[in-house]
Amino acid sequence: MLRNTTILLMVLCGSLTLLHCTSYKMLVGTYTRNTPSEGIYALEFDGNANLISKALLIESDNPSYLSISPDEKYLYAVNESGQSFVCAYQFDKTKPALTFLNKSSVQRGPCYITSSERHVFTANYSSGSLTVLGRKPNGEVTDTLQVIKHPRKQFGRGLEGPSNAHQIIFSPNGKFLVATNLGTDRVFSYQYNPNSETEILQYTDEVIVKKGSGPRHATFSKDGRFLYLVQELDGSLTVFSVTQDGKLAILQETTLVTDKSQKSSAADIHLSPDGKFLYATNRADVNNITCFQVLSNGTVKLIEQYPTLGNHPRNFTISPDGKFIFIGNQRTNNITIYKRNKRSGKLKLKTDKIDIGAPACLLFY
Repeated sequence: MLRNTTILLMVLCGSLTLLHCTSYKMLVGTYTRNTPSEGIYALEFDGNANLISKALLIESDNPSYLSISPDEKYLYAVNESGQSFVCAYQFDKTKPALTFLNKSSVQRGPCYITSSERHVFTANYSSGSLTVLGRKPNGEVTDTLQVIKHPRKQFGRGLEGPSNAHQIIFSPNGKFLVATNLGTDRVFSYQYNPNSETEILQYTDEVIVKKGSGPRHATFSKDGRFLYLVQELDGSLTVFSVTQDGKLAILQETTLVTDKSQKSSAADIHLSPDGKFLYATNRADVNNITCFQVLSNGTVKLIEQYPTLGNHPRNFTISPDGKFIFIGNQRTNNITIYKRNKRSGKLKLKTDKIDIGAPACLLFY
């Protein structure tokens, strides 16, 4: 009996040691024009979010947003340069290492990218459009298969304003995608037809949000019943109910703004892994991250706000175990790390800052 108990304790201690030694591995997309950055980086942190290593994986021109393929063998990056294209890389996550495969031109101003087993999708800010590329078996991208142009804003008397597509993301069930358009204050949903040759994305629905709010980034609840949207221009946060086929309805409108005398520029939004808390960053004069509690009906309640101790927190990510939040401060060239209380959702700042040029996309792998 004593021997069995001893063995059990050894197994438990070994498990705890493994948990304690867990590391976090991250890819970082950056802006390289007039910044210290040279391309796409790999970072590794220990279980306490202390930096172990930082390496430049590949030089690239403004590889701002990244997407890892579902099989984790390939990486796709948008290049916000004058040419506007998507680069495909073979990704060896064990080293880690990137090997350039090919690139394909897309519509002007790609600022977000996501991928499926068969396709790569970009939201193109300057052209107000979505681009669909194919994925070859070897990971390369094809030429453009489909372009969806969002309608431009109408001001009356025949005048038109900007149409700025900002993000495109999959629903949890993989049946449709949602795209935001900052210029027209709209959120669109599209049915995904992976076997189609021409109509890969088929228009399903659109919802108009508050005028001048500027939809930027959104995130789904795990069950896909709710969509949470942050709006760049006025700091609004909108909660939608979502049907299984992608129909959207506004459920709640609230805000990140607690001081109207400060200029807002809301940026990114994510749910905690357990779905109990929602976080969103705000730039401009504010430079903070806001924590909301997610209630049982999908709506949210403000908990607390925290300074990012950096300028222009463009993107952030939550560690898969929910213990830490990593915030990329683009204009101060660093990543700030917060320890997260899983029960309360509240954050506590770690003293370490990671120096890296103009971080724009933080992606765990």
